[in-house]
This record gives sequence, C-alpha cells and structure tokens, in this order.
Amino acid sequence: MGSYGRLAARALDTDVPVMVKLAELSKSAKDAVPLGQGAVYWQPPEQALDRVKHVALEISTSRYGTHEGLPELREALLHKLSQENKLSKSSVMVTAGSNQGFLNLVLSLCDVADSVVLFAPYFFNAYMSFKMTGINNILVGPSDPMTLLPDAELKEVDRILKSFLAQRTFIVFSEWLENTLSDTKPVPKLVSIVNPGNPSGICIPEPLLKIAYSLEADGLLTQLLKVQDNVAICTSMISQHVALYCLESGREWVQSKVKSLERNKELLRDALSPLGEEAVKGGEGAIYLWAKLPETCLDDIEVVCWFARRHGLLLLPGSACGTSGYVRITFGMLREEECEVAAKRLRNGVEELIRDGTVE
Repeated sequence: MGSYGRLAARALDTDVPVMVKLAELSKSAKDAVPLGQGAVYWQPPEQALDRVKHVALEISTSRYGTHEGLPELREALLHKLSQENKLSKSSVMVTAGSNQGFLNLVLSLCDVADSVVLFAPYFFNAYMSFKMTGINNILVGPSDPMTLLPDAELKEVDRILKSFLAQRTFIVFSEWLENTLSDTKPVPKLVSIVNPGNPSGICIPEPLLKIAYSLEADGLLTQLLKVQDNVAICTSMISQHVALYCLESGREWVQSKVKSLERNKELLRDALSPLGEEAVKGGEGAIYLWAKLPETCLDDIEVVCWFARRHGLLLLPGSACGTSGYVRITFGMLREEECEVAAKRLRNGVEELIRDGTVE
C-alpha cells in the first residue's frame, strides 16, 4: 500500500508554473501581446545559423556528447569568463538552460532536511526547484521596497566571508542574512540570488555583492555529473554548436542587440508612468520592469487576468515571485513597432485600472 498509486507530495506541493498559467490565459485573450515571458525577439547571429547547418548532417550530432559539454564550447566559455568577466578560477558544465544548471546544484548540494534562502521578489523557478526536490524549509529574506536590493547593511564582511566560505554559496551580505546564517542551525546550505535581478530588473552594485565560492568543494563535480547523467545526459549537441558559433560573434553583436531595446524600455516606462515615479523600477541590465499596482488593486492575479481579457496583454503576477501587489513586465520580446502597440494598450489599461479598477 503506502503511497502506491498516489502522486508525489513534492510535486503536488509545487505550484503550477506561472508560464503554464500564462499560456492558458493567452487562449482567452484575443491577439494577446506577450509582456510576461523573459525572452528576446532576436535569433542567434545569422552566421552562427549558417555555420550550424552542416552540423546536422554529422553522425556525432545524433549521438551522446560528454556530460560536461562540448570541449570546444567549454574552452570558449572559459576564455570568455577570463577575458570579459575577469574570473580566472572557473569551471564550466554546459546544461540545457539556467534552470537545469540550478537544479543540478540543488540536487548535488542540498538534502531534504536542509534550509535554503531566497530574497523576495525571487525568481519563481528557483523556488520551484526547492519545492520539487522536497526542500520545504525555504527562508525568504526582505528587500528594500525603494531599491529592491536585499537588506544590505554591510557588517564585518571579511569575517562573514571567511566564516561561510565553506558553504560554497552565493551570498549577499545583509544584516538579516548575517543573523539568519548565525542563528539558524544547521546553517542554511544555499543562498540564491539573481543578478541582474529577475523579476526586479535591478542590478546589485559592488560592494554590496560578495560572492563566496570554492573550486575545491570536495566531490562536487562528481555529484554534478551524476545528476547530469540522470536529467539530460548532455545538452543537445546542435544547440551546443550554435552556442559556440554565437560566442565567436563576440560581445559587440550582443551589445548592438541590447541597445535596440532602449526604446522599448522607454515606451513601457512611459505607459506605466500614471502609477507614479516610485512605483516602477528595474531595467538596469535585465529586460524587466517591476511595477507596483494601485492600492485599490493589489490582487495581482486578478489584475493580470483582467489585462489579458480586456487589453490583450500578458503580464507576470508578482505573487509568483513571493511579492503580491506587483507585476513584472518584459521589454525584450517585442520589436519596436510591436512594442509601440503594446505600450498604447498598457497605458490605456493602467489609466483605466487607476480610475475604475478591474471593471469590465
């Protein structure tokens, strides 16, 4: 008997992904414009797509690759990290996206009984990774409502860094976090942040951000390889070749594309301006704006559904990120002419929301 024939509690306790909910919501909205999904409108560089055509015909593309990733791609990534990011002590494993990379770490580092730390508003998939692996002791720290930075009063940074280096965690040093790491027994295994922020769109500036990590975490690579073998074995070979050719296009190509989003950000910021200057934040290195809803309309799920039905816009509710009464708006997925249409709808919706609420 036992749990035979029943669904796993760790799956049942995990909410339905917000992106699945948005996909369902889009079916009820006519000509819905996507402002909720974190993606950009452009494809890989044309030369990368041209070069990868021949890869599809190679026998190796249809076979397993090495678990860590295509050797040429790993070498190129290490070179990029060294030259552009000034990270000299790095190790690389290629995964099928950042969510899989994060899950690999959670499965390799954390046991069910461990506690972990997030700062709200947090990235919803990080929260889901903890829940789906049976980790329920999730400690959610505060962020400054004005800056959206984790509570960041620095205290004895060097001492704390040395004290918690053994945890191999990514740490934002704040008074709340210091107390949490000092008072919680056993010490939380992992502290998760996203920088630039998702969903906030805020960058954590130095010296507020201190990263503690060690390449000498005994046996970590072996455990990561175990997880990789049972989740994906290896990332799609053709995708890895595309990634390699994208790196060859260089940082300048990326910067030119990112620059094309400035107008989108201006259009959507202006559309949100009736909410008030302090109500809209973000866009500082990430493709997100984080907007506080009017005090009379704090049910962000209801507001998101209303925007979809009445104004044909798909927004992401802040409650999915642990902070109700907000919405996340993405300005990267639309070309400028498409964003102009979306901005008009958004402005009309915001003004109507302030004036009448979610009346239809």
